[in-house]
Amino acid sequence: MPKAKLFQLDGKESSIEVSKAFSDGKINHDLLYRAVQSYLINQRQGTRAVKSRGQVAGSGKKPWPQKHTGRARHGSFQSPIWTGGGITHGPQPANFEFNLPKKMKKHALLSAIRARFQEERVTFIDKLEFERPKTKEAAALLERLGLPQEEKILVLVSKSENELPVRKSFSNLPRVNLALAIAVSPYEIIYHDRLLVTSGALEELTARVN
Repeated sequence: MPKAKLFQLDGKESSIEVSKAFSDGKINHDLLYRAVQSYLINQRQGTRAVKSRGQVAGSGKKPWPQKHTGRARHGSFQSPIWTGGGITHGPQPANFEFNLPKKMKKHALLSAIRARFQEERVTFIDKLEFERPKTKEAAALLERLGLPQEEKILVLVSKSENELPVRKSFSNLPRVNLALAIAVSPYEIIYHDRLLVTSGALEELTARVN
C-alpha cells in the first residue's frame, strides 16, 4: 500500500497507508457527471404549484347573462383571463428523484477521490479534537497545515469525531465545510478544491469503496 504524510495536532508528522484504489486508476468523468447531476436534481423539492381555474376559490356563478348585455361572453370568474383567475398549464408538484445504481455510486465516489489524490490536494491529519468550539483554533490549524483559506476546503471526519465542538469550530470559517466520510457525495468532493481527511475518515472511505 502506498503511504502518505500524516499530520498530528501538535505539528508532528508521521505516515499513513492509503488504499491503492485511491492513488491509482482512471477517473471516470462520465460517471462523475452523472453522479453530480443526480445529486443536484435530488436537491429539488418539487413543491412549487399554482392554482388552476378549478382550484381557485369562488362561486360558479356566471358573471352576467350570455346575451343582450353588449359585453363579451364569460362563463366563470375563475377564468384564466380574469384578474385573480386560475393559471393555465402552471407548475404543479412533481417528483424529480433521480438515483444511480449502487455500483455506479461507489465508482463515482472512487473517481472523485482519485481526482483529488492525483492532483495532490488531499491532506491527512490523525484526528480532530477541540475542547470547546473555537473558530480561531480551527483557522490556526488550517494555516499550520498549509491549507490556503482562499480555496474551498472540505473537512472529512469519522462518525465518532462528528462532535459539536469540531462542527462549530469550522462552521464560521468561509469556504470551509465539514462532512461525514460515511455520507459524503462525489459532488461535495469535486466542489471543494482541497480535502482535509482524518485517519478515521480514511478508514470509513476505504470501507465504502471496497
